[in-house]
Amino acid sequence: MKKSGVLMIVGSLLLLGLFKFPLWNIMLGAPQYPEPLGMDIYIHGIKGVNEFDIQNIDGLNHYIGMKTIPKPDDMWEFNTFPIIIGIMVTLGVLIGLLSMFGKVNHWWFIGWFGVMSVLGILGMYDFNAWLTDYGTNLDPQAIMKLQNPDGTPMSYKPPLFGHAKMLNFDVDSLPHTGGYMMFTGMMFTVIAFFVGKKEARKLKTRI
Repeated sequence: MKKSGVLMIVGSLLLLGLFKFPLWNIMLGAPQYPEPLGMDIYIHGIKGVNEFDIQNIDGLNHYIGMKTIPKPDDMWEFNTFPIIIGIMVTLGVLIGLLSMFGKVNHWWFIGWFGVMSVLGILGMYDFNAWLTDYGTNLDPQAIMKLQNPDGTPMSYKPPLFGHAKMLNFDVDSLPHTGGYMMFTGMMFTVIAFFVGKKEARKLKTRI
């Protein structure tokens, strides 16, 4: 189980990229902003792509009644997600090491992948709930109150994934480097499962 164990360890360690690189990125482009505004979303907070992007986005949001971009202490997720990722990395490395000594089989790899997938889905659900609240729970005292053609209040919810047109802004919401590293790491653990399965079959035929 050495090769599959190494793949499991490498895949788990790739999640450490989430502590260094953004998980997600949202960009806002408009004719009045030759340089698009953007924010990088990490597991431990939100930063502007450029120095004053957060300040400029908050300034725009003020006119339509949107909340300011949250600080790390404003959301429990920014304290909890790093702990969860740290636990999953540790668990993945431990499973990989134990498999190399024949203490666990390849089903542990796919079990880790299943748990990580459920956590990822819950994380995306939570992210979408935050975007919905951010874009629809507006200050009734806002300077500008825009409505849809049918008279309902206009929503400014950024897309969960992909592109959307909001007034004269083009908004793009896509995974970033940390997200791609996490996805790649999870795929490594799936490959580790199939390699481990093959290794177990070979071992069985020798006995």
